[in-house]
Amino acid sequence: MELKCTAAREGRLSSFLLRELQMSSGLMNRLKWRSAIRVNGVPQRTNYAVQPGDVITVELEEETPEYPAQDGFLSVRYEDACILVVDKPAGMLIHPSRAKNDGTLANFVAGYYRKTGQQSAFHPVTRLDRDTFGIVLLAKNAYAHALLQGTEVKKTYHALTFGGPVREAGIIDAPIARYPLPSLLRYVNPEGKPSVTEYHVLERHGTVCKLALRPVTGRTHQLRVHCAYMGFPILGDPQYGSRESQAVSAQLGLTHQMLCAKRLEFTHPITGESLTLESVLDVVPIW
Repeated sequence: MELKCTAAREGRLSSFLLRELQMSSGLMNRLKWRSAIRVNGVPQRTNYAVQPGDVITVELEEETPEYPAQDGFLSVRYEDACILVVDKPAGMLIHPSRAKNDGTLANFVAGYYRKTGQQSAFHPVTRLDRDTFGIVLLAKNAYAHALLQGTEVKKTYHALTFGGPVREAGIIDAPIARYPLPSLLRYVNPEGKPSVTEYHVLERHGTVCKLALRPVTGRTHQLRVHCAYMGFPILGDPQYGSRESQAVSAQLGLTHQMLCAKRLEFTHPITGESLTLESVLDVVPIW
């Protein structure tokens, strides 16, 4: 991807990179050693004196990741020069770790880039637990990633719960804290971080409810913790489910929590276009 700007004023090259091109100082400092920043086609230092009419270009190339690229099916929901939006299935990790270096979403995205001849990288803007499935927003380079991190991304999830809220819509406002290490689990605690979830009921059937959930805050395990705390745990959730919900989940043969990242709404950081993107996946009604 190439960034381009025609100067309408005088100033140091660095000021154009930071202001007109909205580049972070960290990215600017990394790129200046690669001859990727040019004025009128000539590589220049960031203290170069730019004149009106000069054309500034920046080549955004990403390094090859250390983990292997793998071929496999990838459900692409949206793609352009700087953004990739895909569906992640349940049971798949977002990114490789020391324990697992293949079979993750990052491996398959790298394989997709290789197959399509793109020099792009894996920069997740939204993340999902291994067993949560649905739509994921990725930036193809560090520049787009930095811009998207400063952009509000509204997320809507669908969930199947054991039981449901009394009201058809409402807000769960309950602070979340982390249990002492080595536990990775969270719980509602007055001393925890502020955590807010909006919900509304989509369907009810007996003891099962289908909810739309929108996390206003972004705490780890927030939706799972909030639903369990309110008395309607997500079906298939082995960590936060109640004894009753886990028994029902076992009877139904559920192998992962019924939680799907269904919709993303955000403004494109380059074009300014309002985007609403949905997953083709969803929680499957069990009635």
